[in-house]
Amino acid sequence: MTASLYGIPVQSIDGKPTSLGAYEGKVLLVVNVASKCGLTPQYEGLERLYAKYRGRGLEVLGFPANEFGAQEPGTDAEIKTFCETKFNVDFPMFSKIVVKGAQMHPLYALLTSAQPAAREKAGSDFKAQLVKYGVVLGEPHEVAWNFEKFLVSRDGHVVARFAPDVAPDDPLVIEALEAQLAADRRGSIARSVAREGVEDVAVE
Repeated sequence: MTASLYGIPVQSIDGKPTSLGAYEGKVLLVVNVASKCGLTPQYEGLERLYAKYRGRGLEVLGFPANEFGAQEPGTDAEIKTFCETKFNVDFPMFSKIVVKGAQMHPLYALLTSAQPAAREKAGSDFKAQLVKYGVVLGEPHEVAWNFEKFLVSRDGHVVARFAPDVAPDDPLVIEALEAQLAADRRGSIARSVAREGVEDVAVE
C-alpha cells in the first residue's frame, strides 16, 4: 500500500505534477473539498488544525471535487483564489479530481478500499438528510459528500476515515490524530535508538 499511495500521480492546484511521495514521512489528512457547500466553513477548522499540528508533522491535503451537488464548479485558479482570500488557506491544495464513480481517481480508489467505512458522530443523521434531499449515496465504500477525511500514517497506511459532518476539531478527529502523532513519534525515536545501537533508552 505504501508504495502505491506515494507513487500515485497528482497535480498541485497550480498544475505542477507531483505525488503524495512529496509528503512521505508525514501524517496526512486527505480531504475532498468544495467551495459552495454548507460544509465549506470547515476550511477554517482544517487551517487551524494545520497551524496547530504542522510542527509535529501533519500535512492537510485538499482535493477539490465536483461530484456532490456540483458544488465545486470553478477552475483550479478560481478555487485557489477563493481558498486564499476567503479562508486564508495555507495547507497544500491540488487540482480538481473525481472522487466517486466510474472515473474515480486512483488515489481515492486506494483510500476508500483501505477504509471502506467512515466514522460518524453518535446520533448523526447526515446520510439520512442527504437521501431526504434526493442525493444518491452510491456504493457503501464511496465518499458520501464533500469534506470526508482520510487519516494516513507516516508509513503510508490509511488508518482512519471520518464522515463529512465530523468537523476538523471534533474529538473523533483530534483523538485519532493525536494518537497517530504520538505513535509515530515513539516509533521514530525507537528507530533512531536502534540505528545508533543505544540500549535501555526510555521512550516517553
